[in-house]
Amino acid sequence: MQGLVRAIRSYQETFRAAILQQHGNGGAAFEVEKFLSRFGGVTSSSRSSPVQLKGLENVTVAEVLMTKGGEKVGSWLWCHTDDAVIHAVKKMAANNIGSLVVLKPVVQHLAGLVTERDYTMKIIGQGRSPTLTRVGEIMTDKDKLITVTSDTNILKAMQLMTENRIRHVPVMDGKIVGMISIVDVVRAVVEQQSGELKRLNEFIRGDYY
Repeated sequence: MQGLVRAIRSYQETFRAAILQQHGNGGAAFEVEKFLSRFGGVTSSSRSSPVQLKGLENVTVAEVLMTKGGEKVGSWLWCHTDDAVIHAVKKMAANNIGSLVVLKPVVQHLAGLVTERDYTMKIIGQGRSPTLTRVGEIMTDKDKLITVTSDTNILKAMQLMTENRIRHVPVMDGKIVGMISIVDVVRAVVEQQSGELKRLNEFIRGDYY
């Protein structure tokens, strides 16, 4: 995931080059840079700064959750510390997800997070029984858990996931309200950049007001 930032920046440079090639002249180059500066894009003067993607600074985790469709939160999203690992793995498979929030029995307080990677590394990799091992034995404890809130900026979420080398982040507003993955983040970036490409084309053609 460390290459995600570089890939996004490369994406911007690629479509800028394509537009300039299509409209190839100095005036077009000036208009492109003016457009990107106007909307907060990465220009030649801002390459050394943190990732700056047009529009993404205004996109929140809540908006990304809305694009996922279906129920955002429910019992399909969590398990309990005393559940057998095999139970958690079957729930992930049944719901086509790669992680589960782990709650404490009875009180339902957050205990941690268990992922398919935990299963691979700590059960299969160590030759342990998924039937006899409890989720609480292999999960990431809540004290080490990275979480975001629904109003967290998507770029901040991406930064947290990249810096901590994680693929799933629970969304907590006092209680669990959803889960976002690196796939959700990448999808949001691609959709935003596709929209920027369209607007940039319109701007160059004189269709943008």
